[in-house]
Amino acid sequence: MPTHIALLRAINVGGTGKLPMAELRALCESIGFTNVRTYIQSGNVVFESRLCAVRARRALEDALERRLGKRHAALLRSVDELVEVETRNPFRDADPKRVLVVFLDDAPPRTVMKGVKIPGREQLHLDGRELFIHFPDGMGTSKLKVPLADQGTGRNLNTVRALLELAAP
Repeated sequence: MPTHIALLRAINVGGTGKLPMAELRALCESIGFTNVRTYIQSGNVVFESRLCAVRARRALEDALERRLGKRHAALLRSVDELVEVETRNPFRDADPKRVLVVFLDDAPPRTVMKGVKIPGREQLHLDGRELFIHFPDGMGTSKLKVPLADQGTGRNLNTVRALLELAAP
């Protein structure tokens, strides 16, 4: 049975979409997902389902909307896709907690990066459905307005690696 990794947008961030992870696991099990595991309190869930990624995503988003009263996006990746994301990381020598991956549904046009103002030493690299951002001075102090943040959801490389470990057979 395929393993899916869901990265939920706007769950337990900034006071929105409050959903304890135990409830998220129960919600996923209630819609037929199995071997459900969560990682930290920001909407990361690994599960198995006979449903294809498109149908699993729809089922999860529908369940979240019923539970929270508002639509929340779920960006799904397979284990192989997440391994590929880690492999494509252009900032290999950077501290993984200072590399953010913004996950998107679709690859945006490369022109989307034109005109992005980089206020500090941040480095950006758009590759397919992911935007990699290196914050050498830390994310908390950066003044960068993260491009595409309103269309996707971000995880640092430590979280990506932890999700891969959680998804390992």
